[in-house]
Amino acid sequence: MFVGTSSDVGKSVITAGFCRIFKQDGYRPAPFKAQNMSLNSYATPEGFEIGRAQAVQAEAAGVVCHTDMNPVLLKPTSDKTSQVILNGKPLGNMSAKDYFLSENRNNLFPKVCEAFDRLSGRFSPIVMEGAGSISELNLKHLDITNLRMAIYAGASTYLIADIDRGGVFASLYGTMALLSDSERTCIKGIIINKFRGDSTLFEEGKKTIEKLCGVPVLGILPYFKDINIEEEDSVSLKSKHKNSAEGKVNVAVVLLNKLSNFTDFNRLERDSRVHLYYTIDPHEIGKADIIIIPGTKNTIEDTIVIKNNNVAEAVQQAFQSGKTIIGICGGFQIMGELISDPLQVESTIGEVAGLGILPVKTVLMEEKTTRQRTFRHQDSDEHCDGYEIHMGETSVLGEARPLNYFRDGGTDGYILNNRCWGTYLHGILDNPSIINQILAPYTCETEEIIDHQEYKEQQYDKLAALIRTHVDVQKIYHDLKS
Repeated sequence: MFVGTSSDVGKSVITAGFCRIFKQDGYRPAPFKAQNMSLNSYATPEGFEIGRAQAVQAEAAGVVCHTDMNPVLLKPTSDKTSQVILNGKPLGNMSAKDYFLSENRNNLFPKVCEAFDRLSGRFSPIVMEGAGSISELNLKHLDITNLRMAIYAGASTYLIADIDRGGVFASLYGTMALLSDSERTCIKGIIINKFRGDSTLFEEGKKTIEKLCGVPVLGILPYFKDINIEEEDSVSLKSKHKNSAEGKVNVAVVLLNKLSNFTDFNRLERDSRVHLYYTIDPHEIGKADIIIIPGTKNTIEDTIVIKNNNVAEAVQQAFQSGKTIIGICGGFQIMGELISDPLQVESTIGEVAGLGILPVKTVLMEEKTTRQRTFRHQDSDEHCDGYEIHMGETSVLGEARPLNYFRDGGTDGYILNNRCWGTYLHGILDNPSIINQILAPYTCETEEIIDHQEYKEQQYDKLAALIRTHVDVQKIYHDLKS
């Protein structure tokens, strides 16, 4: 298990790296995170929902993702409420207080243990990921994710700290000091992540940490920007571009409060013709050539927010001036005439008018649609891939004009014209032909098309090579066998 001194120290990426290392060495690994809190999710082949990070880790391990890899997923709908998903299916919304203090929480630990047992019966080793900090004293007795899970699994556990944010000595020593004796016994070593510069200059610091914490420092991973592994959640958006730039096609993603599945834009962001940025500034939206309204876990309230901060007006003006406007999932709903929530699935507000760009209306329902999809985009015969995760049913007000066509005869989305459309399909922009189509009005440049799956495989291999260079992997193998 890889655990952290805090959130965003690199647990997800390092877990993915070790999934790839074990695969390369002839094992059949699988990832496991008992409880994940993220708006970035993915649909399994069976049509269930898990955290996107575990789907990425499964891909690194070379296995098909499954709900047993992430039995509990929390998707925040507001600052105090989350949708609780158990074994891929939503149980409903709960406040943070109810989730952490109710008997339901206590009942979840046996469920995650059952998922772990099923998974460990099919794969070995299980590469586990913790959540946040392992030393939150007020929450530790309610833990179903970190060291309680490590003790149940008998997992060799490694503590990760982010040296780039500063305070690495205090965070590591404080974390170890706040553990119980049984918890401290789990910790077999420390990995220091995101080191800038020559790590040999930190040799004295490494010895000090080992003396303070009583466990070895197994590696110092360098800060890297040349390996692209999907991030777990929107914490990483803070480091993304927020303004337009000269000389490229400017693509603005509207930075909604409850933005979900921001990985929809990873492939587009890497395109050499594109400058992609996230913004809630109407002026910056006005500078964009292409505006994308992304998915959201609270469509109604995010619609109200962008109306109140003039973003909606900026998008409507861009539409009137002929710029490209695209809506994905919740963004598709926002582009319509009306969004209603009669059962208060996401909000206590019954309904709200959309932006009125597309002639569609949406009713939010309790039943969630989660499935992987193969489709044809518009008139193309090429097969593209994506996936659906949504709770709304969207109907067309007038003549149907589908954007995408499924193998089973069904359709998806609505196309007003080549510069204005909406879809429920996450991952639609992972398909190079669709990227080329939306960029065509703005650039004559072409980019060499690299198979997206092949590219990701290369990134997992690069990550594994980096870890092997800077971490004592043999010591971890020794711990697993002892």
